Amino acid sequence: MARAEDGRLVAAFGLPERVEPLYRRILPGSGQALEQVAASLLLPVEELLARLQPLVALSIASVEDGVLHVVDPATATSRALAQQAEKLLVASRELNRIADVLPGLTEVRDEHVHHEQLVDGDVSAMSDVPSLIAQWVRENRGDLSFLRPDQWRFPSESEMAVAVGNAVRSGRRVRAIYPARALSEAPEVLRTRAAIGEEIRVVPSVLTRLVVVGPRRAIVPEPLGVGAERRVVVRQPAVVGMFQAYFDLLWESAGRVDARVGRLPEHDQRRLLLAELADGVKDEQIARNLDISLRTVRRRVAALMDELDVDTRFQAGVEAAHRGWL
Repeated sequence: MARAEDGRLVAAFGLPERVEPLYRRILPGSGQALEQVAASLLLPVEELLARLQPLVALSIASVEDGVLHVVDPATATSRALAQQAEKLLVASRELNRIADVLPGLTEVRDEHVHHEQLVDGDVSAMSDVPSLIAQWVRENRGDLSFLRPDQWRFPSESEMAVAVGNAVRSGRRVRAIYPARALSEAPEVLRTRAAIGEEIRVVPSVLTRLVVVGPRRAIVPEPLGVGAERRVVVRQPAVVGMFQAYFDLLWESAGRVDARVGRLPEHDQRRLLLAELADGVKDEQIARNLDISLRTVRRRVAALMDELDVDTRFQAGVEAAHRGWL
């Protein structure tokens, strides 16, 4: 009876519902060989390892030298609560960010509108986006954030470089995130933008174009991506704030680039590769995203697994997370 009560307590305080039954099933097997526990659950070892991932991420379960270790319900509850507290802290920061811009939602532009406020923005087929951004730079004092999956291929690149330079000279921070392939496809563009003061980071792939200028200006394709002919121009502070929050989260996980030498530091190369593995990306797609050969991908994955002293990619992701590499 006490064990059942403990199980409900763990579930109530944050253990995901989908793994709470698994926790109760493996708890009696703590201290036994993983293969023995898997057999008792009628599961292959690899499948059990995959199902254990959420519990491992919470430090509630672990596998050492082939032996499964599961913490007691009280400790499991404590660790689940700690993770929930961390998530709430992150959410609180984002809510505070949105709260800062919410007063803009109460501004009524039409005297006939008292109870509803339309979102400030529009959709258009504009083609001269660089001129619009340059105008925003002249009219606004906010920092600039760019997602740039492919813009270096366009004739407007030099115009955008001028706008970026003007923003930096006026004391604003300019940040841009590129896909890793830009290091080989457009090294001169990266060097030029870095030279005028743009801060550059890369991720394996950038899914959409995006420009944010200050707290009240953003522009994205409609639909999101790189091939759309229409653009959404957003002036609603709360919506712009959400775009900025997304960019900031991506920025924190991106690799820093020394544009003068055109490559990532070794630890950031490793982090991007581990991020791809953690997302379950296949070797062929990793090679395309990171702009390296398939042979290099497999060699680096093998080296990482050897360095982490693990046998599977799943274990590599778990161990890398424990070491703070992700």
